[in-house]
Amino acid sequence: MADVTLTLPDGSNRVFPAGVTAAAVAEDISKSLSKKAISATVNGAHWDLQWPITADAEIAIHTLKDDVQALELIRHDLAHIMARAVQDIWPDVKVTIGPVIKNGWYYDFDRADPFSPEDLGLIEKKMKEIIAARDPVRTEVWDRPRAIAHYKALGEPYKVELIDSIPGDEPLRMYWHGDWQDLCRGPHLQHTGQVPADAFKLMSVAGAYWRGDSTRPMLQRIYGVAFQNRDELKKYLNFLEEAEKRDHRRLGREMDLFHFQDEAPGMVFWHPDGWTIYRELEDYMRRQLTRDGYREIRTPQVVDRKLWEASGHWDKYRENMYITEIDEEHANEKRVNALKPMNCPCHVQVFNQGIKSYRDLPLRLAEFGSCHRYEAHGALHGLMRVRNFTQDDAHIFCTEDQIEAECAKFIDLLSRVYTDTGFGSFDIKLSTRPEVRVGSDEVWDKAEQALEKAILSIRNDYEVDPGEGAFYGPKLDFKLTDAIGREWQCGTFQADFNLPERLNANYIGTDGEKHRPVMLHRAVLGSFERFIGILIENYAGRMPFWIAPRQVVVASITSEADNYVREVVNALQGAGLRAEADLRNEKINFKVREHSVAKVPVILACGAREVDTRSVTVRRLGEKATSTETLDAIVNELGIAARAPDLV
Repeated sequence: MADVTLTLPDGSNRVFPAGVTAAAVAEDISKSLSKKAISATVNGAHWDLQWPITADAEIAIHTLKDDVQALELIRHDLAHIMARAVQDIWPDVKVTIGPVIKNGWYYDFDRADPFSPEDLGLIEKKMKEIIAARDPVRTEVWDRPRAIAHYKALGEPYKVELIDSIPGDEPLRMYWHGDWQDLCRGPHLQHTGQVPADAFKLMSVAGAYWRGDSTRPMLQRIYGVAFQNRDELKKYLNFLEEAEKRDHRRLGREMDLFHFQDEAPGMVFWHPDGWTIYRELEDYMRRQLTRDGYREIRTPQVVDRKLWEASGHWDKYRENMYITEIDEEHANEKRVNALKPMNCPCHVQVFNQGIKSYRDLPLRLAEFGSCHRYEAHGALHGLMRVRNFTQDDAHIFCTEDQIEAECAKFIDLLSRVYTDTGFGSFDIKLSTRPEVRVGSDEVWDKAEQALEKAILSIRNDYEVDPGEGAFYGPKLDFKLTDAIGREWQCGTFQADFNLPERLNANYIGTDGEKHRPVMLHRAVLGSFERFIGILIENYAGRMPFWIAPRQVVVASITSEADNYVREVVNALQGAGLRAEADLRNEKINFKVREHSVAKVPVILACGAREVDTRSVTVRRLGEKATSTETLDAIVNELGIAARAPDLV
């Protein structure tokens, strides 16, 4: 058999017989590396130590210290170990698939009885026994008939179906963890003892249709998380605990901001305080748009299907649209309309009214446009995923030569807004041309280069996501990082050469001829609903003072101070603050606790002493200490603090 030359990370070469395994290579390098090795990278592919290498290649051996590879294998092996544990405890359970996901894995099971929280504890215990046994992991390649016969004999119909769905007739890889076996592409660790037994936890059980098809059997999906060591697991569990405390749905109830109900799934019922946050944010955004030369418009909610057919949405997006049929007077047939899922086709209609000249460009049309999209019920998640939402939407009609300047101007706007709302930094992702697209390569070159130059005019760091642009043009996505390290994709900027063509938008150029404008789709917040949800979670409900719905509560200590409390409230309201009185016959500590739970930023207490000295006792949210200030001083201080950042 011919030899193969393997190039190590330090550039040195070693020659081995063809078919050598990465395990043998590790042993040839050193005995200590052989003991620590878990996998290899061969020509950029993650490689099992047991797989043969049959051609010249670059190779790197990995150990548990290599974070990316180690986490992938730990989580993948745990999926198999969990499935083995389940079948050890309940032999009649059928297994399906168990992929690695962010922070862990899941595995889907077909079991007659539902898994209980106590069952998860039993499974964890059995998994740790399997890990402690240090059972070897081995792999073989089987032909398809042998694999199918094997699973039919075991009574595992899901595995048989998986094999039947794999295209081609290539051999299949089988893995054993001890005496338990699964169909898997690999790679895997070399024995179960390489999995850290104190760095994983089973988290929850959920229903999942087989292969995501609602007509197929409902399975039970067990989720687990895993890390390289106990400290990382503890850190992650603490993160989850903190995220739970910040859950905007819980805080929304505590702060009486909004609710949802079955009669309008995925649509928000805003309460007065929640709507106050919404209006403050909308007013702020309106000022920013005015400052940057946008002209606000309003377009219809219900639009005839003819427009959606012309724009391409009827073919591409119909399953997500709410359709209505109307019996028009004297019409021979019903008229089919749709609630708009997005604003862009309507904005082109506004642009198309009248003749536009190159002198009118760039034309920036903005709308706080209410949209409806049908989302699967299981995908709905509070304010973060809804069926009715309002975008801070705008479309810029411009020439190709204006794309770069408009993009730079937008990034500047977005930077201001994110800074003012408490997100000082953000990441940018540039998504470039997909394989299936409209427009010439020359036009795509111009658009991608313009977006890239615009980013570089503001900052140097950004990520390129090749092939992930929209079919009509490249795009930028903007990601925020919140107070506990989660990323949220909010803003977007997209160059569109397609919709102006489909909807016959044009302007008169310097040559007196008609030309197609470029249409730039852009949003800063994304949607008000989702952004408010992000704000609530980022601040754990303790909203910035300028946007807090109830900025000040003035609470009486004794009933003799009631008139003075009303005077203080009037003074605060006169200074533009959202202030209210609490004159209830309750102890002051009770009032303070209640308003603190509701996340009121400032509580002013007034008793006999404060009446005599025309002062207030000030308690700020999150602070144990109180202070005493004169009425005039606190009104002036809070009046300044209540101004929106752009009005300071």
